Amino acid sequence: MLVEFRVENHRSLREEQVLSMEAARVGDETDLRPRQVPGHPEPLLTVVGLYGANASGKSNLLAALSFMCKAVVMSHRSWAPDEEGLGEPMVPRDPFAWGPKRQEPSLFEVTFLLGGVRYRYGFQASDEQFLEEWLHAWPSGRKQVWFERDGQQFKFGDNLKGENRLIESVIRPNALFLSAAAQHNHPQLTSIFTWFRSIDIVNLGTGTLTHPRFHLPSRFVLARLLEEDADQQPILDGVRDLLKQADIGVVDLRVENEPEKKRLRSGPSFSLKHHGEYDDAWLPLRSESNGTQTLFHLALPVLRVLQRGGILLIDELERSLHPALARRIIDQFNDPATNPQNGQLIFATHDTNLLGTMLGDPALRRDQVWLTEKDAEGATVLYPLTDYKPRKAENLERGYLQGRYGAIPFLGVSLVKEA
Repeated sequence: MLVEFRVENHRSLREEQVLSMEAARVGDETDLRPRQVPGHPEPLLTVVGLYGANASGKSNLLAALSFMCKAVVMSHRSWAPDEEGLGEPMVPRDPFAWGPKRQEPSLFEVTFLLGGVRYRYGFQASDEQFLEEWLHAWPSGRKQVWFERDGQQFKFGDNLKGENRLIESVIRPNALFLSAAAQHNHPQLTSIFTWFRSIDIVNLGTGTLTHPRFHLPSRFVLARLLEEDADQQPILDGVRDLLKQADIGVVDLRVENEPEKKRLRSGPSFSLKHHGEYDDAWLPLRSESNGTQTLFHLALPVLRVLQRGGILLIDELERSLHPALARRIIDQFNDPATNPQNGQLIFATHDTNLLGTMLGDPALRRDQVWLTEKDAEGATVLYPLTDYKPRKAENLERGYLQGRYGAIPFLGVSLVKEA
């Protein structure tokens, strides 16, 4: 499980910003949403929602964690060494756009739990190389330094076994040690690499599913994710159930059998079965509404994370989804019965229904709400709603819309002049 994510100098995130998944003391003992997980003294949350005005930095925070995953998964295998004359950065980072910060390093760090052990992994990068990289572990509550990097100099702790020096000898300046170690089947580091590799990112703003290791259209990714499961039936059954619960008339799904050349060129085709008054009909996914396509693209990664654990990042959760359906997805992550593997959902949204009481108790606890806003220089500031210490009975939706917690757009002079 993710405990904390730190980032500095990535897009609008100029200064260091911290997202924590630790639960605050805002509920009662009967609230099952915080999870007590071996390896960490404080209970952790399985859901966090990011709120803020347009262009305030919500998506940039998700993009920062996505970039970190891609660097771990792709840097050794796929990032090319510098080639004279191309003028492209060896490390494809995206620093703050103006001022001296653009020339300074970018920082990414995660603290997470894996197999009952707490780890802290991070790196600093310039356009040319990874300047620092580190991995620390607390297997019995005491800190162990597994490795630390300063440029191309490495220091390995006694607790990190394996061919560390051999791997060090093949590291390029723009490749991470963790990335190279996994490619060489390092006995201790492969599981940590896999933790990053399993993070899924859904960008509903463009209706696509992306992944740190897949630079492919969503239809390819969905098929590839399905191929990774030895037993696909539980996942497919879950997708069918979610589509049925959405009350859109879909009762089944299938992958069409197509000629291999066409499948390789355009990707697999999915069809959804509709139950009609007189007959049932199969319709290709491309013929479905935007809302149905959005739900379909979302269903598979949601079910995979709920059943297997991991992290799911979603940008614009509410896009083309009814508020009740978005709430149901959140409830499934919050409920230990439907989320036994402690899968985590981190999403950006403008849906204030999730803060209100129109559909019952709020879908999100006060400590599950984080806010973003821009400062006077255009840099994102990230902070938890609990900084404002809202009362237990306070209407969070009303308070947010009234600007009580910040993170809302400033509406200036009307763009349309009165006649």
